[in-house]
Amino acid sequence: MRQLDLVVIVVYLVAIAVIGLRLAGRQRTSKDYFVGESGMPWWTVSFSVVATETSVLTVISVPGGAYSGQGFGNVELALGYVVGRVVVATVLIPLYKRGGFVSAYQYLGTRFGLRLQGLASVTFVFTRLLAEGVRLFASAIPIKLLLDEFGVHTSYRVIIIVLTVITVVYTYLGGIKAVIWTDAIQMGLYLGGAVLAIAVLSAHVGGAGYARALHAGQFRLFDTDFALAHILTSPFALPTAILGGAIFAMASHGSDQLIVQRILATRSLRDGQKAMIASGVFVTFQFAAFSLVGALLWSYNQGKSFQELGLSSSDNLYPDFILHGLPVVISGLLVAGILGAAMGSLSSALNSMSNSTVADIIHSFFRTTPSEAFLLKLARVMTLVWAALMAVFACAFSAGTGNVYLTGLTIAGYTYGALLGAFLLGRVVRRANETDSIVAFLVTVAVMTYIVREVKIDVTTAGATVPTAIAAQWLVPIGVVATLVVGGLMSLSHRAPESPATPQVRVDDDEPGPGEGRVTTATHRN
Repeated sequence: MRQLDLVVIVVYLVAIAVIGLRLAGRQRTSKDYFVGESGMPWWTVSFSVVATETSVLTVISVPGGAYSGQGFGNVELALGYVVGRVVVATVLIPLYKRGGFVSAYQYLGTRFGLRLQGLASVTFVFTRLLAEGVRLFASAIPIKLLLDEFGVHTSYRVIIIVLTVITVVYTYLGGIKAVIWTDAIQMGLYLGGAVLAIAVLSAHVGGAGYARALHAGQFRLFDTDFALAHILTSPFALPTAILGGAIFAMASHGSDQLIVQRILATRSLRDGQKAMIASGVFVTFQFAAFSLVGALLWSYNQGKSFQELGLSSSDNLYPDFILHGLPVVISGLLVAGILGAAMGSLSSALNSMSNSTVADIIHSFFRTTPSEAFLLKLARVMTLVWAALMAVFACAFSAGTGNVYLTGLTIAGYTYGALLGAFLLGRVVRRANETDSIVAFLVTVAVMTYIVREVKIDVTTAGATVPTAIAAQWLVPIGVVATLVVGGLMSLSHRAPESPATPQVRVDDDEPGPGEGRVTTATHRN
């Protein structure tokens, strides 16, 4: 019967590539390739944002975390993320949409100059290469376990290469439209799988199972331990989740091209704002669904430990239920959903890295504007280049050791604060110039490298003192403060630069129609 599951998985992999290409149509310009000529429906963009930030590890680790005592802590985190997205929708998205940009870092080029724009873009693409390479290898770990269960024994490298090749097919040819539409489908599949798992588990445990889980604290939402060491080190402490999570979301969704590019594909400023805020609502629902799966699995397994269940870690909990607790074909669909989560994050990364390379780095070296045919060809070539580099990095990483999940999480801590800080420096410190911004950016990256690698806080656990890293949510606020302080102090050493009037594109959202946005020229002063 496992052959039926394998057929379902293979059919899905072929179908998602074909559907992506069919829905994408043909690209004629680089802007169409990168932002779909800003004509994508807001709801598909919102789904794409959610799929982009959701990796395989999210799908399998949230149920395991809820089972092992975190309760609904991830929902608490999502509430902070919603707050951050509202700020991004209000403060940053208007800058991008009204500027007619295809890259978030074009704002930095307009405000400070091409050197900072290029520096921010280089930082983004190499950070994304590291983070997505680790994420790609990490995605291969549960997929290999699932395939072993099906009797298909293969290596991590083969899984990485196959996932990359299939994803590149529709990303290379279909551009951002293919990425967004396939993301929306893949999100529906893995989230629908969670709803199906909830229905099956609810039928098994009944109302008594819900009551047992509630009494055992499996539905706990807020962590109200306000000890300072706990707040600084635990991602689920209430102030960390809400305040730290909000600022972290401002960086990840306001200054990271991976997410901003999707928002730039919407039809208007209002649609971009709706897509951003709605993505926070969908992520909250997603975390709630996967947390509920974990709580119900706790009742289903009568609270047994992972060792008693014969599992090596919490990450094996949900895949084990998919394989052994669901009917054939249905389990194949949910495994396909896990593959979809991996492909969704990979395709988004490839297109955004190609976008930033062409729009921010290579394009700035041309004295004259290249033809659209050349830029479109260059965009596709860079998609292949980054795909090859990412696969090579992921395969090389598979030969090493270490906790890949923690490695992937800490990479953002090095640069997110500097990226968000650069945007806020441009908005808050009006006298700051390009030199101020570049020095502040580089100093912040150096400071954050030291903090991430060296700074630990002693936390008493079970009577023992354990040096613990600062929670990831606090790394961004620290980086932002460092950027603003260094940039602000440097700006005091010179006179405020004169700001000549520069053309600025403004979008009028009151005009109806498919494009929803009359492009007019206004005067803007930095």
